[in-house]
This record gives sequence, structure tokens and C-alpha cells, in this order.
Amino acid sequence: MRAIASISQSALTHNLSIVKKNSPNARIVSMVKANAYGHHIDLVNPIINQSDLLGVSERLEAEKLRQTTNKPILLLSGVIKDQELQQAIKLNCQIVVHDKTQLPVINNTKQAINIWIKINTGMNRLGLSTSEYFDCMKLLENNPLINIQCVMSHFACSDEINHPMNQSQLFEFKKSTHSTKRSMANSAAILSNPASHFDYVRPGIMLYGVSPFDTINHNLKPVMQLSAPIMSIKTIKAGDSVGYGATWIANKLTTIATIGIGYGDGYPRHAKNGTPVLINNTLCPLVGRVSMDLICVDISNINANIGDNVILWGNQQLRIETIAKHSSTIAYELLTGVSSRVTFINVI
Repeated sequence: MRAIASISQSALTHNLSIVKKNSPNARIVSMVKANAYGHHIDLVNPIINQSDLLGVSERLEAEKLRQTTNKPILLLSGVIKDQELQQAIKLNCQIVVHDKTQLPVINNTKQAINIWIKINTGMNRLGLSTSEYFDCMKLLENNPLINIQCVMSHFACSDEINHPMNQSQLFEFKKSTHSTKRSMANSAAILSNPASHFDYVRPGIMLYGVSPFDTINHNLKPVMQLSAPIMSIKTIKAGDSVGYGATWIANKLTTIATIGIGYGDGYPRHAKNGTPVLINNTLCPLVGRVSMDLICVDISNINANIGDNVILWGNQQLRIETIAKHSSTIAYELLTGVSSRVTFINVI
């Protein structure tokens, strides 16, 4: 009787259709890094089968993904050594060039390769400066083995629709790139900034049914539903405490359900008292500290039994964005933090 993460195939298909509806003229590079944002790469077939390319962070992710599909893979970290280049070629990866130190390895390739060039337009993380980009283009355009597939950049503040950096970054990107195919839009920009869609869009969090903004987007369907059973029910009297540290004390006769999930499963340790869970279609508040294996919930106002299923997130009544806010974190961290002792299953 432990936690289960159910991965909805129909929700994946639906969310990908939202990407296509919002950017009908762009090809889709779906982000499946971090084990498909914690959803498990072998359980997201609709994304894998219906995308043009698949984005991963590093080579080991590419190796795992290559066991599943022959689709082109975009290696976001690129390569810095010849051995890494050979491995990327063997995996049929398209390689991101984001630093000038990569250029000698790339330019000395003995086999044909497809590359993406990343420009820094203000994120100041990865990416060539404008001058480095022009030097890079001059160097690589004359190499017949190198196909410059696309030029890309990345928004720093696209989740804040009116942030001035969005327009300044877009202006810088458009000013620097003309004759090549281009890519800049992540999930937030796909939904809010059509001028940034260009030739390729790169959806991530929206594929998994999570809004990239502060507000919930009900057009997106949650993909992961995390659930666990009620393991114990007891009634405590006013003045009794619940959990480690006695941080929550009942002010009246209270019925407490203990549920088989905790931070050892990836449920957030810092979820506050009052964080909702869904039991028999009713939201019930978390009480006391989250422990490694268990949480406690006040079920005084509902009928419930040992063995009943409790939804922790991933339902239209209880979105993961809500749990993230109650835990002072973001949905990305919750999704990628679900642990290996949770059983993952594929559902329609």
C-alpha cells in the first residue's frame, strides 16, 4: 500500500495539441529532459511519437531515450571533447553550440553533424555573445560537414508576460539572426508571445499539464496524478498534537487520517498545515509535519475508510500548482522530485 504516480496518455496528447494550436507553423522540439520532467521517459509515448525533435540535457538522457525512439534528439549541453562528439554522433543527436570553447571540436568533425547555435540575449547562463555568434557562423559555414540547423536563445522572464526583458531579448535575437532557422519560444512564450515562435518551439512544462504562469491554465490537463492510500484513521481530542515537533494541535475533537506518502516519496517536506489533499472528491487539509513515509490529514468533515485512495496532486480539483504554492516551491521541482519508490503506471 504505497504511492502511485499515474501518467495519463490522453492528457499528454491533449497538451501537445495545445502546443500545435498555439504555434501551427512551427516545428516542435519537446523537452523530455530530467526523465520527462519526472514522468518517466518510457511512459510519455504521445510526446515522443508526435514531436519533431526531443530535447535532453545531457548524453545519458540521450542514451536512454535512444532505446525508445529513432526521432532526432537535441543535446542541449552540447559537447566539449572529441569523445563526446563521437558519442553524440553515434546517438544521432543534433548538438547545441553555446560556448566558443566548443568550436575546435565541432569544426574538426570527421562526420556530418547537425548543430544548433545558442545566443545569449540576456539570460546570461549559456550562449554565445553576438560577436562570438558572428565569428562562429563565419567559421562553421564553410565546413561542408556541418549543417547549422537552427539558431536559438532562451527567455529569462517569459513566465512574467509583461516583463520588459521579454521584448528586449526578442529584439536582440531578431536583430542578430536573419537567414537561419530560429527558435526561442518555451512554454510560456508559446502561450503568450506569438512573435517569438519562429521556426521551432520548445515546449516543456505545458506538455505535462502545468501552467508556466502564476495562474492555472485549465486548458492544460494534468498528466501525473500522485496518489496514496489511507493507512490509519483515529480520533483525537482537543489539545492533542499530530506529528513530529507537535506543530499542529487540535482545537476540538478531530478525525485524523494517516496516508502512506512522505518526503521519501517526493511529497514536499515543507508543505504547510492546510495544504489540501483530495479524498472522495472532497479537499481535506494537511495537519502536522510531513514525515519520510507518512502525512496526516483532517477528515472530520467527510466519510472515509482505511484503504481509500487519496490524491495528492494531478486532478482538476487539485492541481500541482496549488501544492507548489503551499510548499513555497514550483511544480517543476515537485514533478522531478518524485522518488524511485513510487510506482509509476501508464493510464489512458
